[in-house]
Amino acid sequence: MEVTRTRALRGPNLWTRHTAVEAMVRCAPGLESDLSAEQQAFEKRLRHLFPGLGRLQPGESSGPLSMAHALEAVGLHLQIQAGCPVTFSRTTATPDEGLFQVVVEYSVEQVGKLALSLAAFNAQGFDVDQALNDLRELDEDLRLGPSTSSIVDAALARGIPFRRLSDGSLVQFGWGSKQRRIQAAETDFSSAIAESIA
Repeated sequence: MEVTRTRALRGPNLWTRHTAVEAMVRCAPGLESDLSAEQQAFEKRLRHLFPGLGRLQPGESSGPLSMAHALEAVGLHLQIQAGCPVTFSRTTATPDEGLFQVVVEYSVEQVGKLALSLAAFNAQGFDVDQALNDLRELDEDLRLGPSTSSIVDAALARGIPFRRLSDGSLVQFGWGSKQRRIQAAETDFSSAIAESIA
């Protein structure tokens, strides 16, 4: 299995309204691109490492199970175990044989990308606890603060797209002429004098 391209989808996209990481995954012909022959043995090894992993299944009910599907499931599961509020993932075969599009939702872009790269692990000597610890630390360092995340959650509940503009709390809501920006609990309408008075 080879991850040939990874990109962040930072707004509503073809797959979901949420932010997501999309990866192009090429599986070698043969057993790696079709796991249905030894699916039970493979799932048993995977569940030994990740006991809470959901059922592996192809997006298309008639399609074969591949290593790309395992990458999708583990990428999502690692983020969930690290405490990220994510729920969406999908793997779709492309017209090229052995090439799959894997999409996994993220709440913090760097955490989503790290989870997907960790999911492409070699089962020999993979340290799950260390991987989860790395993801948790990165999430804690980069996640939005309580006031900013509350505003972002309220915007998402109303279907308003958002985008982080910095590693801090600078966030943009909406696109084009309708966009607004906040930093922590201040908006782009707040003046310096009003901030000083407050």
